[in-house]
Amino acid sequence: MNDEPQDLNPRTQTFALRIIRMYSKLSKNDAVAQVLGRQVLRSGTSVGANYREAQRGRSKAEFTSKIGDCLKEIEETGYWLELLTESGCVKPKRMANLLDETSQLTAIFTTIDKNSKSAKSAAL
Repeated sequence: MNDEPQDLNPRTQTFALRIIRMYSKLSKNDAVAQVLGRQVLRSGTSVGANYREAQRGRSKAEFTSKIGDCLKEIEETGYWLELLTESGCVKPKRMANLLDETSQLTAIFTTIDKNSKSAKSAAL
């Protein structure tokens, strides 16, 4: 169903693993870090799962819907990562690469979302 590059599978999985490693390094004694960390753990690891579901979509509408889920989750992940940094739980320098990858994935999923919606409306 999907004509998108397959390299997003390993990329989103690597992203999830980076989120897991970041979460595991958060202070276990800092309640704020743990709450924010659990939020980013949930959203950051679901991006790849939703992308895989999108690839298995039974229709273009289902694909578009799941890509929208990917976009929502990656944007939410960016929010939690920003809060972890701005609250002082993680130093900005340590979060820079992960935030950059989040921005890149957001741009990629935004493009896929727009292209899938324009292809859908062109078919109507």
